[in-house]
Amino acid sequence: MTELLTAAQMRAIEAAAIASGQVTGPELMERAGRGVVEAVFAEWNVKEGTLRAVVLCGPGNNGGDGFVVARLLHHKGWQVEVFLFGTADAMPPSARANHDTWLQLGKIRSIDEFDPKAYTPDSSDKAGSVYIFDAMFGTGLSRPITGKLAQMMDQVAAMGLGARPAVIAIDLPSGICSDSGRSLGSAMPAEQVVTFHRAKLGHYLAEGAERSSILSVQDIGIQRPARRFDQVRLTGGDRALYCGLLGKGGSGHKAGERHKFSYGHALILSGPPGHGGAARMTARGALRIGAGLVTVACPPEALAENAARLDAIMLKTVSGGAGLAEILADTRINALCLGPGLGLDARAAELVRVALTTRRQDPAPNPTSRGLSLTLDADALTLISGDPTLFALLHKDCVLTPHGGEFARLFPDIAAKLNAPATKGPAYSKVDATREAAARAGCVVLFKGPDTVIASPDGTCALNAAAYDRAAPWLATAGAGDVLAGFITGLLARGFAPQIAAETAAWLHVESALSFGPGLIAEDLPEELPKVFRAMGL
Repeated sequence: MTELLTAAQMRAIEAAAIASGQVTGPELMERAGRGVVEAVFAEWNVKEGTLRAVVLCGPGNNGGDGFVVARLLHHKGWQVEVFLFGTADAMPPSARANHDTWLQLGKIRSIDEFDPKAYTPDSSDKAGSVYIFDAMFGTGLSRPITGKLAQMMDQVAAMGLGARPAVIAIDLPSGICSDSGRSLGSAMPAEQVVTFHRAKLGHYLAEGAERSSILSVQDIGIQRPARRFDQVRLTGGDRALYCGLLGKGGSGHKAGERHKFSYGHALILSGPPGHGGAARMTARGALRIGAGLVTVACPPEALAENAARLDAIMLKTVSGGAGLAEILADTRINALCLGPGLGLDARAAELVRVALTTRRQDPAPNPTSRGLSLTLDADALTLISGDPTLFALLHKDCVLTPHGGEFARLFPDIAAKLNAPATKGPAYSKVDATREAAARAGCVVLFKGPDTVIASPDGTCALNAAAYDRAAPWLATAGAGDVLAGFITGLLARGFAPQIAAETAAWLHVESALSFGPGLIAEDLPEELPKVFRAMGL
C-alpha cells in the first residue's frame, strides 16, 4: 500500500538523502521545480509557446521551488512574473540561490503588488493562457495566514476557475496544514497540486482533498523510506494484496476442499416491521463480498416482511437477548452485525449487550468453529454512546463504523478537539482523532467520510479517500453506510482481521460506486461487486 507522509517525515527523508550523499539540497530543489513543469505540461497538454506564468513565492524552500519553475518556464519562452512574500534575507541557502539566479532573468515584486483581477481570462487573451503557481508555503506552514495575504487568497478563491487562471499549487495549496488538511486561516484554491516523492496526509484529509481535483506525485529520485510504525497507508496502493486476500477462502483450505462454511457465516440483526430495509442491504453486502452463509435475525412479527424480500439469505427469529445467545451457540457463526435498522428500544440494547459479552476461546482445530467478530453501526453506536457499561464491553474483535455525528456522541471530547478551529500546524487531524478513539475503545474504528480513516488500538492506520480520480459524490446516498457494514461483516466472516476487513471493505465500497457511476443508490453497491472483482482478475 502507499504510505502517506507527514511534513516532519518528509523533511527527515530529504535530510537522510542529503546526508547519505544521494543528492544535494540544490539538486532536490531543481528536481522539484522540473517535476512541477513536467506535471503541468502533461496534465494541461501545454505546448511550447508564449504563455504567461505568475509565480507567487514564499520565504522558504517552497519559494525556492517556485523560482526554479519561473526560470524553467522563462527558458521555454513563457512570459513570467514573480511576486515574493517576505524578504530574500530570511531564505534558506538553496532558495536564496535560486532567488538570485532569477534576478538575472527578471524582476521580483512584492506580493502586495499582486492583483488577481489583472489576470482574468479576458485581460490575458492577447498573451495566451495564464497559470498561477502557488509556491508560498507548501508543507512548512505552522501559523495561520492573516492580513493582506489572507485577503488576497480569499479574493482568488472567490473568483472561481472561470474568472481566474488555473492555480498550480507546489506541494500543497498555501494555507492548508500538511498533516491534517485543515485550513490555517485562509487558503489558496488549486486546480492541480504537484507534490514530491509521496503524497502527504493533508492531500487527502479535510479541506486538503477539497481544494483541488488533480494531485500529481512526482519522483525526485530519493530512496523509498523504510516503513515506520506511525505511517498511514492509503488503501488501494497495492491491488495485488487485495487480489491475494480476496482470492483465498476464509479458512485457507485448498480449492478442492472449500464449502460454504469455510467462507464463514454472518449474522445480521434486524429491527421491527417497516425498518428491515437497512439490515437487508447489510446482508446483501455481506453475501456479495463472499461470506459463505448470511442470516438475518429479526423479531417474529417482522419475519413475513423479510421472507418476502430475501431468498439466498436465510432467516431466523430473535425476540431478545436469550434468543440471540441461543443462536450464537452455533460456533459456525463467526461474524455479527448490529445497528442498521435495529432500533433503540430495550430489545435492541439487550441484543447489543449479549453480542458484546459473547466471547469465545481461540477457534478449535475444526475450521468451521470460529471466534466471533462484530460490526457495530448506526443504532448500535447510538446505544453504546448512551450507556458507559456497553462502551466498556467493546473488545479487539469489534469494528465501529461511525459517521461524524455518531463519532461525536461516542467520543465527545475527541470530536471537540477535531472540530475546534485550527490555529497552528501541525493541526489535530482526523487521523489523530481516529487513532485516539481506537485506543480508547480497544477496537478498530472506521471514521466515515470522503476521507475515511481506519485505525486500530496499536496505532495501525489507513486512509480510504474518495478524492481526485476516486471522487464519488454519488456515494452520499441513504443506505450506503449499511452496505459498507455488510461488506465489513462479510470479510470478517471470511476470516479477515478487523483492521484489514475494514480497510478492504472501505476500498471496495468506493470502487463499486465508481464502477456504477452517477445515479447510484445503495442497493446498487452489492450488485456492482462482481464487476469490480472481474476487473481485479478474481
